[in-house]
Amino acid sequence: MKKKMQGFTLIELMIVVAIIAILAAIALPAYQDYVARAQVSEAMSLSSGARTAVAEYAADRGAWPTTNAEAGLSPEGSITGRYVRQVAVGANGVISATMAGAGSASSKIAGDVFSLTPSDAGGSIRWACNTATTTVEDKYLPSSCR
Repeated sequence: MKKKMQGFTLIELMIVVAIIAILAAIALPAYQDYVARAQVSEAMSLSSGARTAVAEYAADRGAWPTTNAEAGLSPEGSITGRYVRQVAVGANGVISATMAGAGSASSKIAGDVFSLTPSDAGGSIRWACNTATTTVEDKYLPSSCR
């Protein structure tokens, strides 16, 4: 009489669990990096209004604004997002978006600063986002900044 096999052996189940554990160990850090990049992209989009205001100020007056008020923007604490605490215009028209604390933003970027620095490119304005004032790690910056 032939015996019919049913189910999986313990070894086979342990191998499947080990494979899932290895995949999770690789996927979790990659996902956390993805989340941090997505949150920094919010800083980039919130800064777009400030970029327009700084560009208009520079075109009109031939100099860079040094404050939000000078650029015609709301006070720095009122330009916020889910992961961004504030957006501020500083010296030489540099726009700084400060990320929120660890309770809101990813712990990898909490409290970091994302900056956009303007430069005159012969009638147009060029924005550099990987500057000395940016404290966000390069791997979390939007692809247009790397």
